[in-house]
Amino acid sequence: MKHEIKVPEVSEGVTEGTVVDISVAVGDTVEVDQTLLEFETDKAVIAIPSPQEGKIAEIKVAVGDSVPVGAVIMLLEAAASQADEAPVPEPQVEKEEPEEEKPSPPIAAVKKAEPLKEVAQDEPSAAAGQIDLATVRRGERVAPAAPSVRRLARDLGVDIYQVQGTGPGGRISERDVRDFVRVTMQRITGGGSMPAVHGEFPGLHAQRPLPNFSKWGAISREPLSRVRELTADAMGYAWSTIPMVTQYDHAQVTEIEAFRQEYNRRAISENRLTMTAILVKVCAAALKAFPRFNSSLDLASKELVLKQYVHIGVAVDTPAGLLVPVLRDADRKGIETLALELNEIAEKTRERKIGPDVMEGGTFTISNLGGVGGTSFTPIVYAPQVAILGVSTATLQPEWDGEQFVPRLIMPLSLTYDHRVIDGADGARFLRWICEALDNPLQLVMKG
Repeated sequence: MKHEIKVPEVSEGVTEGTVVDISVAVGDTVEVDQTLLEFETDKAVIAIPSPQEGKIAEIKVAVGDSVPVGAVIMLLEAAASQADEAPVPEPQVEKEEPEEEKPSPPIAAVKKAEPLKEVAQDEPSAAAGQIDLATVRRGERVAPAAPSVRRLARDLGVDIYQVQGTGPGGRISERDVRDFVRVTMQRITGGGSMPAVHGEFPGLHAQRPLPNFSKWGAISREPLSRVRELTADAMGYAWSTIPMVTQYDHAQVTEIEAFRQEYNRRAISENRLTMTAILVKVCAAALKAFPRFNSSLDLASKELVLKQYVHIGVAVDTPAGLLVPVLRDADRKGIETLALELNEIAEKTRERKIGPDVMEGGTFTISNLGGVGGTSFTPIVYAPQVAILGVSTATLQPEWDGEQFVPRLIMPLSLTYDHRVIDGADGARFLRWICEALDNPLQLVMKG
């Protein structure tokens, strides 16, 4: 008996994803919970396991395919013992379906569908159901959408080039157009009858047409990864909507770095203490002392949302791009626990083995580039958070102690914050608090 293996619901709001790796082949024998393929969504890469033992009878997807949640990805021929135990009613359910309902075409068939050519006027309804996958947004900027979708956009007064397509090849569906209208109205009116927010949002401005670069030399193109698409969208939204200010300071970390190195001489590799883990604890204490930095601005309601929990995101450099897993309840955990959790979560993030829930709910973010190099940088606030801490490489510098110059390990810090929520004086106090806590960890006990 062959069983259908479908894409499960991996997270709320996720409707589709991309197949990034297939771990089995037709004819392979698999065990329960063995990974069949890796499925990249908007938030993470999910490993889809086998629900039972058996043999792979058919693989219906290929690497790079965009697959909706609920789609059949493989057929599994159950093991003999399981086939005997399989309940009889299961195949009967399929027979009860109306005969006029046709099964959905294979995903590969969608990719092979012959694309339509752009026309200036409305096209016959017979062609409206086809999907234009060949056109791209350059040159004449033909919208990658069916004529019926372009017609709907015109009827609703929507510039279709502002709509972000969620289909294969970035194609735009009717749902994308309607979602654009809904989100636009929500952001402009705040969900009410009177305008409450006048600001920019993802997709508000389409990119201007690019020149023909090939006139000046050879070029090549490569598709953006899903992580890069999301990063571009999130950073563009933050940059265009948040008035940011960045302040800089230096922390003296000579003694705390000596302690860290001594601790690591006695610790096993899994428990190694990193400066980032220490910073997570210090920032968690600082957020309790300065609660406005642990908030979000709700302009529609004209309120500041103050969070009673402290979940700190840590930027992790991966081959696919920058990902930000979240350490939850950082204010309630010791540095040893945070170090262990951070080491585990960072390793899983680099291997793309974390779920989307691990990257949700952060209230503050740390971006540590100390291991890469550089003297300072300006991090961008990750909305709807209101602040982010940037960390650069610590260097030995001479410092006057009142009698002579002594070598001190100095770590540059940069704090970017939403100036609508945080004033400059508060930003300076917050960053100075962190610097003093690193210089003298007793600050965590005295002021935490």
